Amino acid sequence: MPVAEQIKQSMASSSFIRKMFEEGIRMKALYGEDNVYDFSLGNPDLEPPEQVKAAVRETAALDEPGMHGYMPNAGYPFARAAMAGKVSREQGVPVEAGNIVMSVGAAGALNAVLKAVLSPGDEVLVPAPFFSEYTHYAANHGGRVVPVPAKPDFSPDIPALAAAANEKTAVLLINSPNNPSGKVYSPEDIRALAAFLQAHKEKTGRTVVLVADEPYREIVYGGVQVAPVFPAWSESVIVTSFAKNLSLPGERIGYAAVNPASENAAELTDGIVFATRILGYVNAPAFFQRVIARSWNAPADYTPYAARRQALSAVLRDAGISFAEPEGAFYLFCRVPEPKQAAHRDLSGNDKAFCDHLKEFRILGVPGSGFCGPGWIRLAYCVSAQTISGSRQAFAEAVKAW
Repeated sequence: MPVAEQIKQSMASSSFIRKMFEEGIRMKALYGEDNVYDFSLGNPDLEPPEQVKAAVRETAALDEPGMHGYMPNAGYPFARAAMAGKVSREQGVPVEAGNIVMSVGAAGALNAVLKAVLSPGDEVLVPAPFFSEYTHYAANHGGRVVPVPAKPDFSPDIPALAAAANEKTAVLLINSPNNPSGKVYSPEDIRALAAFLQAHKEKTGRTVVLVADEPYREIVYGGVQVAPVFPAWSESVIVTSFAKNLSLPGERIGYAAVNPASENAAELTDGIVFATRILGYVNAPAFFQRVIARSWNAPADYTPYAARRQALSAVLRDAGISFAEPEGAFYLFCRVPEPKQAAHRDLSGNDKAFCDHLKEFRILGVPGSGFCGPGWIRLAYCVSAQTISGSRQAFAEAVKAW
């Protein structure tokens, strides 16, 4: 059967992350799981907290009539109310259940938001590097991602954003903590972004929606906190999920939260609800809406991620690989080292070639080009301590042979 040309093109340029993950499956079958050092996929390896597991058991034991039937497209009222309490605490402003739309993960929330706000030809500014699927999500709804390189420390480059913005700019999409760099935007960064958006509004007459993608909000290090966006810019939306913080990526449960101070908060919320329906999501999973309403605030222990962050950092330093010190999430974004071998001299900064080279030593990373960050590679440390310690010699040998 024929496949649409647009899909063919998108598939050809699709996520390096999944490609490397699938390569890992092949290599593990060939060499054995313990002999492949797979840092490709941000798949949390910690178990969900006990409170979440208890909520699963309690929900499974319920015998309420209609509990597996349809509910309002925006989600169960009690789940929306629980999320409103969560967002109110995080943002420092009162948020009501009516500002919340339960979603099929953060990806479902982001697609519904983009569907609701983008018109054909609209542009989405995204500080680079960023999660590669954003490009496809915007294209799904007639939009186009405009990558804007961040500063060397991965904070947003305001002059660069201002230069990239125009009358077609509809959305500024940020991700903090950032995948892949681990950067957490400071309160000053958020205020600077809001000032840029205000200046752009005064210049063009167009209000840009600030969308904050926050699935890593709770996974931070060294006392760092994720700055709220609602107090800074009224026309803002948060999308997130419980995939990373509660280790539930396969359950596909999340939400979108519309800033109640928005000039058209009710209309935008209704638009996201409508988009949820017509995109075929219909509603967030009924079972896990109930689970999350009971357990969203379950205490989670991220010290294993902090320990692995330190362990992998030590392995890379010993091998001679430099990287950005992550403030959050569970990735190390590493510079491609300068080649030592004459045969590789013309591959300086070539992240794809370096990832191919690492595969020869049974190491799997993701080229930074897939995140609009050429010259870098991403390594996910949500893996076992044994994988990290076992990779020490492989990294050292790979760099020497590069």
